[in-house]
Amino acid sequence: MQNEGLRRGLIQDHAAFQARAHDFQADIEMLANSDLVRTILETVMLATDTRFAAVARVTADRWVACRTVDEIDFGLLEGDEIEIESTFCQSVRETSRKVLFDDVATDDIYRNHPIATKFGIVSYASIPIRRSDGSFFGTLCAIDTEPRGLKHPRVVAMLEMFADVIGRGLETEERLEAQEQLVAHERDLARTQEQFIAVLGHDLRNPVAALEAGLRQLARQPLNDRAQKMLPLMRSSVHRMHELIDNMMLHAKARLGGGIRVNAAPDAPLAVAITQVVGEIRAASPGHEIRLDLSFDRPINCDAARVAQAVSNLISNAVRHGTPGAPIGVQGATGDREVAISVTNRGEAIADDLRRRLFQPFWRGTQEGEGLGLGLHIASSIAVAHGGRIEVTCGDGTTSFTFKLPVLPEKN
Repeated sequence: MQNEGLRRGLIQDHAAFQARAHDFQADIEMLANSDLVRTILETVMLATDTRFAAVARVTADRWVACRTVDEIDFGLLEGDEIEIESTFCQSVRETSRKVLFDDVATDDIYRNHPIATKFGIVSYASIPIRRSDGSFFGTLCAIDTEPRGLKHPRVVAMLEMFADVIGRGLETEERLEAQEQLVAHERDLARTQEQFIAVLGHDLRNPVAALEAGLRQLARQPLNDRAQKMLPLMRSSVHRMHELIDNMMLHAKARLGGGIRVNAAPDAPLAVAITQVVGEIRAASPGHEIRLDLSFDRPINCDAARVAQAVSNLISNAVRHGTPGAPIGVQGATGDREVAISVTNRGEAIADDLRRRLFQPFWRGTQEGEGLGLGLHIASSIAVAHGGRIEVTCGDGTTSFTFKLPVLPEKN
């Protein structure tokens, strides 16, 4: 009993990490502050359809969460510790073998396992993370309370690849390797990530299109009150999936192909394209009023589809971060030398230190859980591809993102 009480007394939590008093403070900070690890965990969740992913520090007698992305509400944050006997990771450390099951109810090895029962775990993956010298650091985990295909060979290969990437990243940080090696490592990882995202985005298009077709069929049928309330939420989710896939695909193509390419057309149907995306967002977000005012009084030479995608990203950003219930304004006009399309919402001003990073890829500021952080980056890249820019202004309780592009010369 004394040993049990001592062990419980040693368990630390997120508060100890915040107070910078955690036994594993350096390890947690290294992973908790890593954009790379965050992107890996979100990509793992997106690829496996799991709703919890984490990197844990595992020793002979300790299990500590170093970075988590939690959509199940397990309640685990950076620094939180679980008794090592209550985890599968103890077995991973002792045997150097990964733990995988798709459905604990039918798995030959883990059926009715007490740890799975205790935490309500149905599907689980735990992959060992090792430094390049072979020493054990911890585990990469993916968990869900529903059955998932985590034992599929491609999923296992992906998880092992990411565990290896994290392990090599730890080695880089811990040994303070030369800056040239760090840059090369990040470049290789970025290319692998972009290739993976391109394949993933392509494979997601068909099931999302099937969902969209199914929703259109449902909308034509008589529905009860509950179904009528659920349908707009489902449309919103499908619209968001389309947006994520489009952004992922375009970002991957831009990275792999040297930048976003635009196909400018004289007298492009820009007003039609923007009106269409506004209509789609209105249908997907019926609780938000979007006011549209376009005054394009002369032909515009641009890639209408790409500009409309940028405007869609700006509107979606306003929907997510603007004051609930306040209207969102979308205005477009032609000037002497450029076209300006602004998206304005009410809400708190964006701090100056955040504005400098708004358009970086995979960066979401303080908005945890809001997608991949590509929307504003894609919008800015499309503007730059047109020889234009996006300007941000805040004042009087409103924030405006203005997409500006010059008139492009006609293609020969």
